[in-house]
Formats: sequence, C-alpha cells, structure tokens
Amino acid sequence: MSHRQAVSIMLLVTLLWSTAAVVTRQLEAARGFEMTFWRSAVTLVVLSIVLGWQRGVGNMLRELRTGGRPLWVSGWMWCVMFTCFMVALALTTAANVLITMSMAPLFTALLAHFMLGHTVARRTWVAIALAGIGIVWMYAAGFDGDPRHLLGTAVALCVPVAGAINWNLSQRVEQRASAQQGKVDLVPAVLIGAALSTSITLPLSWPLQASAHDIGLLAGLGVFQLAIPCVLAVMAARVLPAPEMSLLSLLEIVFAIAWVWLATDEKPTVAVVAGGSLVLGALVVSQWLGLREQRGKAGAGGDPLLGRGH
Repeated sequence: MSHRQAVSIMLLVTLLWSTAAVVTRQLEAARGFEMTFWRSAVTLVVLSIVLGWQRGVGNMLRELRTGGRPLWVSGWMWCVMFTCFMVALALTTAANVLITMSMAPLFTALLAHFMLGHTVARRTWVAIALAGIGIVWMYAAGFDGDPRHLLGTAVALCVPVAGAINWNLSQRVEQRASAQQGKVDLVPAVLIGAALSTSITLPLSWPLQASAHDIGLLAGLGVFQLAIPCVLAVMAARVLPAPEMSLLSLLEIVFAIAWVWLATDEKPTVAVVAGGSLVLGALVVSQWLGLREQRGKAGAGGDPLLGRGH
C-alpha cells in the first residue's frame, strides 16, 4: 500500500466512524444501554465470522485462551470504549461527546510518560493546557444546569482514557516481543471487547424496546461504523506513522459534528464552537509539529518511528 492509498483509506475510515452520532439521532425507541447492546452484538457476530474465517475457529479460540493478561486488559478497554461512547451520546450532545473524545492523543502521550518512560514534548504540554482551557470554556459557558450533560461528559471522558491505556499496552506488548519474551496478538481483544459489552449491556437493556427500524440502524453501525473501519484502520496503520494517524483521525470530529448539524436540529452553541476550535486547533498543531519532527529525524537517518504516539 502506498502512502497516498493509506491516507485515502484513513479518510474513508473517519467518514465511516463519524456516522454514529447522526444515526443514533434517527432512532425511534432504543436508548442508552440498548443502543450499545445492539451495536456491540452485531460487531461481535461480524468479527467472529471474520476472525474465524481468517484464522480458523480452533486457532481463534486457542488465542483467546492463551493470550493472558494483556489480551484481556485490552479487551476490557475495548468494552469501555464501545459502551461509554453510545451511552454518552444518549446523555449529552454529539458535539460535547466528540470534542471530549478528541483528547485521546494527549492522554496517550501522558500515559506513555508513566507506562513506557517516553518524554512528553513541550508542544504536548502546551496542547494539553490549551485543550483543557477549551474544554472548561465549552462546558462552563454552555452548561444549562442539566446534570445529564455533566454525566454524559464524564462518561465520554472514559473513551479517550481507555483508548490511551489500550495503545500504551500494545506498545508494551511490542517491547516485550522485541525482547524475545513472546508476542501476544491483541487483534482478538476487539472481539473480547464486543463480547463483554454485549454481555454487560443486555441485562441493563431489558426489556428490549428497539423497533425493527432501530435494530437495522444499529446493525448498520456494527458493520459499517465499527467492524469495517477498524480493519481498514489497522491496514493504514502499517504505512502511516502514529502522528499522521492521529492528525487524520481528528477529521472524525469535524465530519460527525457536521452530519449532526446538517441532519438534525442539534446545532452546537457558540461556546461549543469556540471551545471545540481551541481543542482541535491545539491538537492539530501539536500533531503536525510531531509529524514534521518525525519526518526530519527520518530524513537525517534517525529512527522513523521515534516519538511515535506523542
């Protein structure tokens, strides 16, 4: 795959990822945990078929049994991301959820400092400060006294934190593999996450109230918003460096807010636009500078993967 093809794939991935918010706003009866249940259940079925076909059912079950703690910790993190995203969308506005989730690269860089001993660049600290100001501005100016919005923000915050833990865990697994301590394939963790999310949210969703219309939409999310783009993103990640992946991934936020704005009456307030612009601007500049630095080191004969994830 060429660099241009990988970039094109990531553009498609972000477009597919961005459909969740606008689709959930078209649901008739399904709410909260039931939205999560149907999306996770369909993702579980699709991934079981795909991985079972690719690896063989026996090999897939063996990987699940022998993956050990890293595989299951990663699986729980996927469960948190699958579950909290949909629950947050049911509690607060799409813009609040998406802008909160955009903090993922900053959480990843901070956690890498403590888990992997990576040095946090000065530009990352500046981006963290600016993004924090933007988040406070957005919620302080737009808070209307409804505790659901504050709860939705707290739930949405679990998504980037879980994503940061997952990414740094995968880096630790790669480090141990390079030190000949045995390689653990974390791809089945996505399947584990879908299974855990389905199991946890089913009793919380009972009695199920989703109409056939709702189930169809949520099944579409399971296939086209999770399963397919996750596979495509893994393919693109083999070619694109982490800072470039992070930069391109931010397009999901822009696309998703635009879809909701155009297709529903849920228009972001001035405070959300201003605070969100500060958050996204800080992230874009930080990731762009990181990409420039990475390419400069590669051009000077340095390690092209140096600084990955900052």
